[in-house]
Amino acid sequence: MPKPAISLVLAALSSLACGQDVPPVADLAKAERDYYPVTSVPVPAGEVLEVSGLEMMPDGKLAVATRRGEIWMAAQPGSDAPSWNRWAQGLHEPLGISFSDGWMWATQRPEVTRMKDRDGDGRADLFETVGGRWGINGDYHEYAFGTRPDKDGAIWNVLCLTGSGDSRSLFRGWAVRVFPDGRSEAVASGIRSPGGIGFAPDGECFYTDNQGPWNGSSSLKHLKVGSFQGNPTGNNSFEIAAAKGISTGVLKHRPETPLSGSRIDVERGKVAEFVPPAVVLPHGILGHSPTGMCYDLSGKFGPFRGQMFIGEQTFSVLQRVFLEKVNGVWQGAAFQFLSGFGSGNIATLMTPEGVLYTGGSDRGWGAKGGKPFALERVNWNGKVPYEIHEMRAKPDGFELTFTQEVDRKTAADPASYAASAWTYIYQGAYGSPEVDKLTPTILSAEVAGDGRSVRLKLDKLTKGHVHAISAPGLRNAAGQGLLHATGYYTLNEIPQ
Repeated sequence: MPKPAISLVLAALSSLACGQDVPPVADLAKAERDYYPVTSVPVPAGEVLEVSGLEMMPDGKLAVATRRGEIWMAAQPGSDAPSWNRWAQGLHEPLGISFSDGWMWATQRPEVTRMKDRDGDGRADLFETVGGRWGINGDYHEYAFGTRPDKDGAIWNVLCLTGSGDSRSLFRGWAVRVFPDGRSEAVASGIRSPGGIGFAPDGECFYTDNQGPWNGSSSLKHLKVGSFQGNPTGNNSFEIAAAKGISTGVLKHRPETPLSGSRIDVERGKVAEFVPPAVVLPHGILGHSPTGMCYDLSGKFGPFRGQMFIGEQTFSVLQRVFLEKVNGVWQGAAFQFLSGFGSGNIATLMTPEGVLYTGGSDRGWGAKGGKPFALERVNWNGKVPYEIHEMRAKPDGFELTFTQEVDRKTAADPASYAASAWTYIYQGAYGSPEVDKLTPTILSAEVAGDGRSVRLKLDKLTKGHVHAISAPGLRNAAGQGLLHATGYYTLNEIPQ
């Protein structure tokens, strides 16, 4: 996907929407590392590890899949000198690996495959096709991203369109679930260019989709079974599958084609299957190309237990997402989290010990990090950064919670905050500028008794808009400002 000058765009991180004064990027990265040090993991000399998948093995080794079709094993990955061996090779750009039931599972471009090292020599010697039944024709963009197994042992796969804007192979632009017995089931259509997929702690599936036709901005989307995700290009597979006698799974009929030039909030009212993006990741502000995701369930990665962390390929950053369900629809807020990675992040993994691994490459699109590939490790050092912890929608505004106690004087002053809102044109053309811009007025700021949250009342909330709430004037009890001062909330629904 086209990318403008990364250095110019990155300099506007978090300041574009609300005009707050932020430190230069280099200083911000340094400040972030006061809490979350980033360490490069040494890789085998002379090898190219364009990381595309990560998994922690039962014996403590880190499995690393690469875009070049290999799987490597790193013993003692948290040490200064991990020991590496090439475990498998000859795969077709695996984008998602997992270990379950004694097998290594991988989503390749044409299929889901499982592998095993039967003789224990450190190399896979048994490779079995599990299933897939989607098409592939050699186009560079027909990527396939896969999850770990769900509760039924099935791998969920999201399939990029052909050439990023066409669908010339079966089920391109769809999600297909592959069961251990080889059964394949189509579960959703309307996908454009995914960059990662994974499960929330409650088992709900989410994926990231990139800006382009019918995607005004990149976003995190809820992959609901039976849903239409917004891009009608791949819906020709309803006819292709029927002609081949292939089941379209739970998708019984082609959804109505949305109107180009409209707005998502309007069209979701017309297309029954339409599930709107859960969290828009504003293009040019938070990034260009969101990728893989992981959750902290350990409570050992700082104050963000239960929240999602998303890789970003172009800007070489990690983003943080808070999700909530309102009126039965997922929505929430995105925040900057950590910048300055070596290459374009593609895969992420959070270990039970609260260590986050991420890696990727810059091949194809370039990345701010500047290195052709990287594998890095993030640890929390025990210091709590002053951040917006959660951002929840209310009937007349938002409730912000914080990782530290606020200074009550600045927290109670509406002038400490700023708000803006916008949406995107929902169209078949590539992407969209920010449109229908609004500047809501913050009427009041009520500080909770414990000093850890503030209730902001706005004069207007707009359904379907991204609401950027910034707190540049807010201080903590020690007089410090927020490390990242803005949250970007996608308001699909207004609470009752």
